[in-house]
Amino acid sequence: QVQLVESGGGLVQPGGSLRLSCAASGSIFSIYTMGWYRQVLGNQRELVAEISSSGSTNYADSVKGRFTISRDNAKNTVYLQMNSLKLEDTAVYYCRAILATKGDGVRYMYWGQGTQVTVSS
Repeated sequence: QVQLVESGGGLVQPGGSLRLSCAASGSIFSIYTMGWYRQVLGNQRELVAEISSSGSTNYADSVKGRFTISRDNAKNTVYLQMNSLKLEDTAVYYCRAILATKGDGVRYMYWGQGTQVTVSS
């Protein structure tokens, strides 16, 4: 059993910053890609940023230059530093991990429960 637990969401004013964390725990053999997605009620979930096990990153155009994704492989944790937040960043943010639970080459996708980020004045 694998769990992803997110933390760090909340209410912030436009221009402010927040840092999200997501820790993976349980029966984990190896974690490949970790990432953050967000979803506004009524819309599809969209990629915010992702990072590979080697540190390669990919960002949505809307957050480039404002958000930074990083990970601590020793702690099985991924972070999202969000700066210069805008009203349109308001959403539920979900952590996602692609991982293996044993050394058989099979990969699984896991999601966290989501954390609310609200940008409002």
